[in-house]
Amino acid sequence: MQNYRPFGVTIIAILLAIGGIGSLLSGLTVLALIPILGIILAGVFFIIGLAYFAVAYGLWIGSSWAWIVTLILSGIAIIVGIGSIVIGHVGSLFLIIINGIVIYYLYQPNVKEYFGK
Repeated sequence: MQNYRPFGVTIIAILLAIGGIGSLLSGLTVLALIPILGIILAGVFFIIGLAYFAVAYGLWIGSSWAWIVTLILSGIAIIVGIGSIVIGHVGSLFLIIINGIVIYYLYQPNVKEYFGK
């Protein structure tokens, strides 16, 4: 396993952490707008935010489980993006391209080596 973290992995981890912050803020917003009924939805946002942070940390330290989870989530995002395009949301093409790039990047030899693959 290589000792240094590839730059792209750092970028992906930072973006996931930003996504985690966004999810936590979304949960706080829902909780502020709908105090009683929003508890469940806010809880879901908080859990998703914490999961983002966990995967970002796993990528940061080179955990193989984080590599696998990121591949799975990127694949799901591509499928969702294709479904969105089918129903008319052409902007989802950006989602498909970005997640395709992430999958391609994670399969690069030096990146796989960083994750012990």
